[in-house]
Amino acid sequence: MQQNAYYITAAELAAKGKENIPDELQSSKHLIYSSPATLAFHSPGAQGFGVKRAGLAIPGSVMLLVSPACCGRNTMMLDQIGGYGDRFFYLLQDDTDIVTGRHLNRISKAVKEVADSLDEKPTAVMICITCVDALLGTDMERVCRKASEYAGVPVLPCYMYALTREGRVPPMTSVRKTVYALLEKRERKKTAVNLLGEFAPYDDGCEIYEILNNLGLKTIREISRCRDFEEYLSMSEANFNIILNPESRLAAEDFHKRLGIPSLEMTRVYQIDKIQKQYELLGTALGVKIDDSAYYEEAMRTVEEFSQAHPQTVFAVGEWMNGDPFELSLALLRYGHQVAEIYGTVTNLNFIYIKKIAALSPETRIYTNLSPTMMNYNCGEGAPDITIGQDAAYYHPDCPNVPWNAENKPFGYAGLRNLVHSICSII
Repeated sequence: MQQNAYYITAAELAAKGKENIPDELQSSKHLIYSSPATLAFHSPGAQGFGVKRAGLAIPGSVMLLVSPACCGRNTMMLDQIGGYGDRFFYLLQDDTDIVTGRHLNRISKAVKEVADSLDEKPTAVMICITCVDALLGTDMERVCRKASEYAGVPVLPCYMYALTREGRVPPMTSVRKTVYALLEKRERKKTAVNLLGEFAPYDDGCEIYEILNNLGLKTIREISRCRDFEEYLSMSEANFNIILNPESRLAAEDFHKRLGIPSLEMTRVYQIDKIQKQYELLGTALGVKIDDSAYYEEAMRTVEEFSQAHPQTVFAVGEWMNGDPFELSLALLRYGHQVAEIYGTVTNLNFIYIKKIAALSPETRIYTNLSPTMMNYNCGEGAPDITIGQDAAYYHPDCPNVPWNAENKPFGYAGLRNLVHSICSII
């Protein structure tokens, strides 16, 4: 067994190319270590939005968890989050259910019992199923149709299949499509737009709201801000969608296929010129010119003031935070700082950042939270000045840390500005 935590320098990784990513950085090539970061998406009861909590994004919906007892227990953690304790119901599987699949015959009755037990009829019953049914090959679309007919309420599947996490449609991509499945075609309004991305709102101070308002888009809807079921249904009136998280692409395709609503995409980045470029492209797509100069200047001033006051700050950047650790690391390097370590999952999509990091900081060490060797991580000497992300805080417990993983999501110039403010607040 390897005695030290595996890492590779940015220069070494860039030289190998995205076609030759080392096995140590690929979770499909070895056992997975559930570090602080991987727990964020392995356990649906952990902090943030797993499949269970995300499936309840539809206002007025409830969830029936069909699972072994061990999977049901961690759902109780969500009782600590306001508004969820009375929205979960359980149909537990025993050993015989798991072997024979006989529990499928009880689902329709269970859904009806859930709906009938509530003072107010739910807008939907979400059936959350686990890897057991993935291995059984359960046709949940058919099961849900049968349950809906029997119980008289919409029934939708939520797939909590960890086995598909690295497949074409991982669980969080699938559930992002599912939560919009009840929308029906309506007349579209030129002044309405949907933001597709997260299950919590973007920061109120984010400039994207003001920019869209200034373009005449007076109605901006996010599923997380829908106060009731009718407001949720009105998302069908959008003239177009803006995808703010790539995991929403499948949902956007479904919007276009079923409802005729097109989409365009923007990405959360921390390189200020890339933020500016995205707004320029948004304006081009909409046939208008967007004046974002005031937001740009304020964010740039914030960055420059920090860099002048604290030049060459050394960072360690993790992935349990609101951002791509490689893109954020590149931004910090471009602002004149140093990045000693990055803890992140390397993919073909973010490899472009690694190549640029290698040019600016070839000795930056890249670790993966998924590697079992991280159990042997030793922070040693030469600790960074600041860590970003809760996983980075775990590896360097004595360093000042910016968790940067609040539920309300950062974006654009405001996201960059608020990150710098958070860094300044702990120095």
